[in-house]
Amino acid sequence: MPDRPGPNVYSIAAHRGFADALVAGLVPRYADSELGLARLTLLLPSGRAVRTMSEAFIRHSGSGLLMPRMVAVGDLDLDETLGPLLDPLGAGDGIPPAADLTRRWLRLAEMIREVRGADAPKGSALLRLAFEMGRAMDRLLVEEIGPEELYQERVMGLLGDMADNWKRSLALFMIVQDRWYQELMARGEVDPADRRNRLFRFAAKRWRADPPATPIVAAGVTSAAKGVAALLRTVARLPNGAVVLPDLDLSMSADVWDELGAAGAPDAEQPMMRGDAVTHPQYHLKLLLNRMRISRDEVQPWHRAGLGKGPPERSHAISSLFLPPEASKEWAGLPPERRRLSDVRLMLTDHPEEEAQAIALLVREALEEPEKRVAVVTPDRGLAGRVAQHLRRWNIEADDSAGRALSQTAAGRLLLLLAEVGAEQAAPVSLVALLEHPLVRAGERRADWLEAARALELELRGPRPAPGIASIREPAQAAQVRPWWDEVEAILAPLIEPGEALLADQLDRLVLAGEELCGEGLWAREDGRALAALVEDLRLQARDVGTLLDSADLPAVLRDAMDRVAVRPPYGGHSRVAVYGLLESRMTRAELVICAGLNEGVWPATPAPDPLLAPAVLRALGVPGADFRIGLAAHDLAGLLGAPEVVLSRCRRDAAGPAIASRFWLRVQAMLGEDLLKNHLETAIPELARSLDDGKPAAPHARPQPKPSPEQRQVRLSVTALDRLRSDPFQYYANSILRLKELEPLDAEPSPAWRGEVAHKILERWHKGEGTLETLAADELRQMNAHPLMRALWRPRLLKALEWIEGQIAANPARVPTVIEDWGKMEVRGVEIFGKADRIDRFEDGTLAIVDYKTGAPPSGREVEAGYALQLGTLGLMAERGAFEKVRGEPVRFEYWSLGSSKDSETGFGYVTTPILEGNKRVGIPPEAFLPEASRYLNEALDRWILGDEPFTARLNPDAPGYDTYDQLMRLDEWMGRE
Repeated sequence: MPDRPGPNVYSIAAHRGFADALVAGLVPRYADSELGLARLTLLLPSGRAVRTMSEAFIRHSGSGLLMPRMVAVGDLDLDETLGPLLDPLGAGDGIPPAADLTRRWLRLAEMIREVRGADAPKGSALLRLAFEMGRAMDRLLVEEIGPEELYQERVMGLLGDMADNWKRSLALFMIVQDRWYQELMARGEVDPADRRNRLFRFAAKRWRADPPATPIVAAGVTSAAKGVAALLRTVARLPNGAVVLPDLDLSMSADVWDELGAAGAPDAEQPMMRGDAVTHPQYHLKLLLNRMRISRDEVQPWHRAGLGKGPPERSHAISSLFLPPEASKEWAGLPPERRRLSDVRLMLTDHPEEEAQAIALLVREALEEPEKRVAVVTPDRGLAGRVAQHLRRWNIEADDSAGRALSQTAAGRLLLLLAEVGAEQAAPVSLVALLEHPLVRAGERRADWLEAARALELELRGPRPAPGIASIREPAQAAQVRPWWDEVEAILAPLIEPGEALLADQLDRLVLAGEELCGEGLWAREDGRALAALVEDLRLQARDVGTLLDSADLPAVLRDAMDRVAVRPPYGGHSRVAVYGLLESRMTRAELVICAGLNEGVWPATPAPDPLLAPAVLRALGVPGADFRIGLAAHDLAGLLGAPEVVLSRCRRDAAGPAIASRFWLRVQAMLGEDLLKNHLETAIPELARSLDDGKPAAPHARPQPKPSPEQRQVRLSVTALDRLRSDPFQYYANSILRLKELEPLDAEPSPAWRGEVAHKILERWHKGEGTLETLAADELRQMNAHPLMRALWRPRLLKALEWIEGQIAANPARVPTVIEDWGKMEVRGVEIFGKADRIDRFEDGTLAIVDYKTGAPPSGREVEAGYALQLGTLGLMAERGAFEKVRGEPVRFEYWSLGSSKDSETGFGYVTTPILEGNKRVGIPPEAFLPEASRYLNEALDRWILGDEPFTARLNPDAPGYDTYDQLMRLDEWMGRE
């Protein structure tokens, strides 16, 4: 292999299977009878590639052998460091140590704050900008572009045509970059990306001067960075060296190759940056070859194929598939053998859930064949998670090598909840989520802990209480868990310190609280270890830098930092099923490869422009633009298409609506043509996936008609429950007989019932002369632990309505409020009827007025006439029979006093309406018939449901107004025939 003159550069075609084909060629060339491959050094792109090659060697050997030394060049996209061969402790040549990236992130934030002053973003936005600035610096350093090049005429000449925001961003970047480099020089450090370049060039220089005695092969490295290209150029010319590239298209015609442009050729003024060329899957390889100063004609095809090779004609079809725009015209006359995609299927589903279900079925079907390997490749992490979940129904635990973001793991989520509890001042949602987190008090004590936490949760349901941990004491006392809460409060109180503080000190408090709640279990698993490493690094560097942060911004900052950390599961998944992201899938091979999520914006992802450097500036500097990533995604797909069996999958709709097919998917369709496309569609599996969910239609559920025993029916009947009994008997049954009460959500919006309760308490105390409406309103809202925002928004409106009530009462001295918020009861045919009268007024002649306060709209006349809202009439019957201690007489007025808005009121709120048919009203009950009708409806309800045996039929009167509290319990959608 390396015996020929000139550079030793090879390409393994897509259909051969890179890892297995590489091993098949390396073993006979370098294996020693005693040392095996121990003398060989393999330079690989990443730690994931090292694992892939190890597996390929094991498959090839069958019994075992001494493996070569495998060294990771380090993938910047995977945030990996260099292997020890390229980064020894004493690198020599005066290469300074690398600056810590976390410290750089925090220092850049401080520098941006200093430069921008009052205009600098705050909190998490500032740190996010600092992180993006660090990425932009690395982007330039990878291309070996120093800060001085930003001052050249080719960049400065662009300022006149740039928008003001780009000018400000460029100025900020240049100033901060200069300050950072001055600090680096003072510390004797360099940026990690700069140090990588220096180490690459140092290794290349050393190997040129003193070639290693043992062979060195660089395999699968496709980074076109200048430092990497210099190292590969040297390796390719070593006596025992070679460079093996994946999927370099050697069959592409010279004209098509030239259409990709100069691509960084040494004699070109600047790289070819035309969009249609940059997005081609071969562009970055051409860029790499040009920087290696190697012609494509000098690259030889690899001489071996792997175990998982595909059909040879597949490579010709892949080459035709990704032809540049001008060359794509050849499709019209392309012969069948050049467009043949045998064993490649296209699977179209309706939505992401169906796509995941269908992919899981494909995997399950493939595993029926012994030793068949399956790889699911997708950049959509949500889709990958759904596929893995569907596979668990068959006890298949897929090896998801991309892992999960630290913020989505149990340990990461717990730390975020601690930060949210502090930032939100012990708001109920974050507080309850923290107290019931699975890591908290895990073990024998957890049952008692959860019992107390759930008791407190029941008390916290409803509108948000006042901020601060002290406001939880009253609900804890009501829940009878005060001693337990005192223990919790002692742990969480240090977190509730609003305002700006050192980030390191805030992290100290989070860690202390987390350990007191969870013990060592917080750090025990792989996510805990990743969290410990992140927190320790961030805490150390934040203390060194002196980073200040408002506690309200801490959750967002931590979430951003955790989202950048991937937690990969330990070994132990299914040996033949793997789920990969695009980066992790490189160099892997399986007998069946499923490329999923082929929609635009997913594969390829939507290019994200640099937020600091304008595209024109990047072009002037010769930095590949955002479209460069599309070419990498295309190359990933081209490599995967070489597998023996391939399924390309997409769905028509995603969460946002109709999805646009990936440009790669459309190219496959266009190249195949309408006739061939029919033979490549996978339709059976999607139909099977739908059949799993679309079983035989169930017969409509019968309308619920529970018939409790006579003993169960003997319950006290409230005046409000009487209305519910007549309108919807099932709701009465669920509420009063089963005693199932609706739970309000945590942090709920103030409900009408809650607002009514506040208004009634204020009026009750005001009538008793305990103070003014304003002072009583403030006191009641404070006692109910209402959130300040709710008090500020609702209190002025409430006071206006209460002032209207005060004015109405003062304007009618002939009406004397006699009963205020008083309970009464009477017995009718052996059944106790009870209720609370908001107010009963006595007139001078001894007659009565029954008043009911409403914070919302009162019942309509039709509802009263139909017998669905007779609360006032039932209270009138009770007053007539002396059910209230302070008053007895004949009720002649029945009124609703609404606190709603009104154009006729001087305060803008408050009006009076009556269910009696009077004046110009067209519906209602005449005054003389109101109480008799109330009595008739009451006795009818007693005869039918309380004393009778009629079933409590659900939605007996569909036209009656009511709540949907018990719709799920009555299975409303099922028996009404809804889907």
